Amino acid sequence: MNFPFYIARRYLVSKKSHNIINIISGISVVGVAIGTMALIIVLSVFNGFDKLVVSLFSSFNPGIQITPGHGKTFDLKTFPLAQLQKIPGVLHITEVIEEDALLKYKDNQSIVTLKGVSDAFMQMSGLDTMMVEGNFMLEDGDKDYALLGYGVAGTLNANLQDYINPITVYVPRRDASFSGGFENAFNTEIIFPSGFFQVQYEYDVKYAILPLRFVKKLLDYGEERTSLEIDLAKDADGSEVQSAIKTLLGNQFTIKNRYQQQEILYKIMVSEKNYIFMILTLILIIATFNVIGTLTMLILDKKKDIAVLRSLGAGPNLIRRIFLFEGVLISLIGAVLGLTLGALVCWVQIRFGLVRLGSADSSFVVSAYPVVMKAADFLIIFFTVMLIGILSAVYPVYNIRKVDTTITRPE
Repeated sequence: MNFPFYIARRYLVSKKSHNIINIISGISVVGVAIGTMALIIVLSVFNGFDKLVVSLFSSFNPGIQITPGHGKTFDLKTFPLAQLQKIPGVLHITEVIEEDALLKYKDNQSIVTLKGVSDAFMQMSGLDTMMVEGNFMLEDGDKDYALLGYGVAGTLNANLQDYINPITVYVPRRDASFSGGFENAFNTEIIFPSGFFQVQYEYDVKYAILPLRFVKKLLDYGEERTSLEIDLAKDADGSEVQSAIKTLLGNQFTIKNRYQQQEILYKIMVSEKNYIFMILTLILIIATFNVIGTLTMLILDKKKDIAVLRSLGAGPNLIRRIFLFEGVLISLIGAVLGLTLGALVCWVQIRFGLVRLGSADSSFVVSAYPVVMKAADFLIIFFTVMLIGILSAVYPVYNIRKVDTTITRPE
């Protein structure tokens, strides 16, 4: 066994001449453990929210979105749709027309974004899992239906059981002229809602999903589209598919993957996680100051042992390694204990959901704080704690030479 490590281990568990040193050593271990546990719990909660947000947006945002590089629409007649469908990894393609419109139900009104989608939307969208009322249905034979965001439905006070009063949709004509009256300036159609979805507030208060044929007729669009949405095969490499699409379409179109469609949001989430990690690491650094105090007092307590080791021929480096190992052991025990307790707390939250989000009757998407443990977080935190522990042990260890180890002989 390594001699310095053996002596350090003995010092860690042996009784000191002053009981306060044992107490401070225990406090050091507990401080490191609590800081480590806080790190793993908070990062795991952030992972849970990240996964939740990604899953919510994944139900609405496609794997890849194609929009015109200039202007609002593009002509599907001149678009290489057949070649796009042949790219490996492309599973479904949804044609999309988006336009702002006014919805009116009885005496209630709401400005929304109409999203007209082709039949493939029903196959590739995960919106069916986000339905809170009604059915996930846009067409039933020759009848058209609308899916309303929950916020839009609330503003309109829409009723799925009302089969008498439809929702009236108003959009400005392309050649609109208000001189001829309000009616001549807008195209209008009526439609009944089939269900309400709840994804995220910004979407819930903004979108109404309708069949493409309904929106085409309403807007007088022929083969014009505002975007194409692509669903990727499960085994497809998104980056490769995106590159292949860019090669096919050139610079005339903007091609975005799911993360680029919500780039600002994802950057904010990553930044928040990094900032929290740095703040908790600073707290952990403060907690490891106890290690400096522990080693300093231990060195003073073991002056006689140091003098004996020197008389036996032990060099300064060997003595320093003994107390450096002592600091490393304190940090190691604290790190392992903290990671174990943190993992246990996270498991309990995943299994039982003890810490709730709001009250029991709240409308949150999830009822309890989501938690996702990642092996990478455990490794990063472990090495961070060990690095801090080693650095905190360096100062007292390399000042051993200043300690007076002269043994006074009794007269």
